[in-house]
Amino acid sequence: MQSLRKIKPFRWGIELVLITIFQFISFSNVMLDAGDFSGKFFMIFAVFFAVEWAYTLLMRIFLKQTSFELEFIAFFLSSIGLSLVATLDTDFFESGDLDSPYYSGRQLMFIVAGLIGFIVLRWVIANADRVSKLRLPVAALSGLMLAANILLGEENNGARNWITFGGFSIQPSELVKVLFIFVGAATLDKLQTTRSIVKYMIYSIGCIGALFIMRDFGSAVVFFVTFLIITFMRSGDFRAIVLICIAAAVGALLIISFKPYVAGRFANYRHIWDDPYGAGMQQTRVLIYSASGGLFGLGLGKGMLRGTFAATTDLIFGMICEEYGLIIGFAVIVCFAAIVVYTVAGARGSRSSFYAIAACAASGLLLVQVALNVFGVTDLLPLTGVTLPFISRGGSSLICCWMLMAFIKSIDPRAYPKTLKETQALG
Repeated sequence: MQSLRKIKPFRWGIELVLITIFQFISFSNVMLDAGDFSGKFFMIFAVFFAVEWAYTLLMRIFLKQTSFELEFIAFFLSSIGLSLVATLDTDFFESGDLDSPYYSGRQLMFIVAGLIGFIVLRWVIANADRVSKLRLPVAALSGLMLAANILLGEENNGARNWITFGGFSIQPSELVKVLFIFVGAATLDKLQTTRSIVKYMIYSIGCIGALFIMRDFGSAVVFFVTFLIITFMRSGDFRAIVLICIAAAVGALLIISFKPYVAGRFANYRHIWDDPYGAGMQQTRVLIYSASGGLFGLGLGKGMLRGTFAATTDLIFGMICEEYGLIIGFAVIVCFAAIVVYTVAGARGSRSSFYAIAACAASGLLLVQVALNVFGVTDLLPLTGVTLPFISRGGSSLICCWMLMAFIKSIDPRAYPKTLKETQALG
């Protein structure tokens, strides 16, 4: 209880102004570079500012919330992604392609949808009884989503993980990440039995197996590491984790032996310079152009990497380093490290083990995904094609990331002023 009394008020006003200044500079550079097409972006950026400020003020005034660290990190990262995606639209407009997909408008829509998902999920998990009742329906929903993906999915870059309808594409495996953590944390929160752990293992094997069927190996790795985090948070048994990892390694070797195309996906690892104009083109371009940006970048819209396939999705970290500069690239990495520190610091004081497990799993998932993206495009790890959270272009991933933040936010008593007041009174 003493630690709760030492929580210092978050100076949200100053931080919000500083973030807004950075965003204003970024958005202004995009509009200046757009020239005659700047009007197309004015409304998008104005709506972003309105949503950001309205959320903060409404939560502060009506819910008396005093902590906005996580939200500000999410808004900061999302604004970087929105700026880079908008410059891609500028390229389309300048080339005369006025029928382009208008990516920045969609990106803004997904940011707003993600924020709504964040708010809704915070309300859902605020009540422990509600979480317990929803555990089985959520597990069933995740199974149905993955099954639909297998049956209806379309292959994209070797993975069958997209479903398209009405002009929009969704990636169910991204949204299932949220459900996966919900089910795992809720199952192992109160049901501390071997039977419950076995049930969750079966559920996890089913989810990861579905991802292998879809050839979505990047997501499979993310799910597996998340499963390890949740299992360890409940059991604390290193030996069990080691045995699970050994079994997974054996399974992976068997899959590679019987499915040669899987090995083919990783054949380029550590050999990108052997074929810089072919199989290694994407990653060699990332390394060259990232370094060319220097500390302060070439300026938004002025980079060369944008002409490479998947520049605003899988390779967007390279665009950040090239156009924003290595300082901002490093700041992005620090943001995700800060999320982990925030989680570790708050997990001990969480209201129940559900919140601690869910928060650690969510922050661990984000960290693993960042590592796979950044180290993958720079050839330190095999390229798996996962997105950079909050920044890469795309809706499913962006919505998922915002909703994952709801799990992390749940461990902070300052996010629930009434709970904090009652807890301090008891202390």
